Amino acid sequence: MPSSSASTTDAATKPAAGSGGVQSLERAFDLLERMADAGGEVGLSELSASSGLPLPTIHRLMRTLVACGYVRQQANRRYALGPRLIRLGESASRLLGTWARPYLARLVEETGETANMALLDGDEIVYVAQVPSKHSMRMFTEVGRRVLPHSTGVGKALLAHTPPEEVRALLARTGMPAATEKTITTPDEFLAALEQVRAAGYAVDDNEQEIGVRCLAVSVPDSPTPAAISISGPAGRVTEAATDKIVPVLQEVARDLATALTNTSAPS
Repeated sequence: MPSSSASTTDAATKPAAGSGGVQSLERAFDLLERMADAGGEVGLSELSASSGLPLPTIHRLMRTLVACGYVRQQANRRYALGPRLIRLGESASRLLGTWARPYLARLVEETGETANMALLDGDEIVYVAQVPSKHSMRMFTEVGRRVLPHSTGVGKALLAHTPPEEVRALLARTGMPAATEKTITTPDEFLAALEQVRAAGYAVDDNEQEIGVRCLAVSVPDSPTPAAISISGPAGRVTEAATDKIVPVLQEVARDLATALTNTSAPS
């Protein structure tokens, strides 16, 4: 007969089948992902329904996450993502920009224009990486700069597949101030622009953030966090004819970057 300690080993600490991982860790991270997908706050029964795990297992995992500060229990007894995740997220965002730089450099090499990477952070767009053009006349966007999504190509690319009611709610929170005379300033017009993005496969900022500047942007498919890459340059260079040549390059680089980001080893 095996000893009692061997026979009662917690199955949640055993390696997950086929992954070489620890099942309890995989389950805990899966719960965090599900909480993020649900907007950051959920109840145990919701987690049980979406994950298929029994309530006692979820309760035990959540107790551990609460003790570590990665989850907090609200007064209404629901669970929310904890503040300790903020530091991890900020560090990961910085690394995301670092990993993207070789791909942005490739964009600059192939298009001649400044290349950017941006994320959707709450209701705002934040630029996390940039490689400048080699032209003497070129566009600069400070890494860390935050802008509203309605006036940017990356904002359109990031929101193109968001449900319309969520887009309207975001726009209601941020407002739609005009950065230039060409900025889109009504929700209906912005939703129509998002429909064009879905149809074309790329987004355009045509003098909407800054007069004299055009940007082309695409989302990074299946990115771990919503991300988009773009090129920006003087309107006299980023013409309609140039767009036909630049967009396929943008889309190819976005696919390659997505592959690198979803790879469990470090991107090359």
